[in-house]
Amino acid sequence: MSPSGRELTRERETFFRSLSSRAGRVLPCWAAGVVLIKVEVGDGGEFWRVAMRDRGVVVDRGSEPADATVVLSAGLFHDLITGGDQLIAALLRNEATVVGEVALLLVFRRFFPSAPGSGDPRDVVGGSRWRERMDETVARSTPAERA
Repeated sequence: MSPSGRELTRERETFFRSLSSRAGRVLPCWAAGVVLIKVEVGDGGEFWRVAMRDRGVVVDRGSEPADATVVLSAGLFHDLITGGDQLIAALLRNEATVVGEVALLLVFRRFFPSAPGSGDPRDVVGGSRWRERMDETVARSTPAERA
């Protein structure tokens, strides 16, 4: 049985409320910008603005322009937040659209869970220490080196 519209709305709200508590573990130190998510619901849409900076996020319901904008259906968003689908695959299937800085969207997708039963191969190679060393290296680099 698929979730009702009210349950899907509650899932989205829970997902976006959880971002600030997870940002320090998920975001690289260099990630900065605003991603606007438009979830198409019925004849309208829900807007969620996620401002990322200093390994933290601020989420609001505004629809002001952002550095990157992604538009997707409520069903696809449900699949993303439950690990049933991957954002890049949905973009390649033309089930979602993105405008703006795609790099920010690649960072934002880290908030979505992996598919059930899958894992990050870097955990096998070096664990979370690998990611910490990478973040430290990027933080020490100059903006010109990162460009």
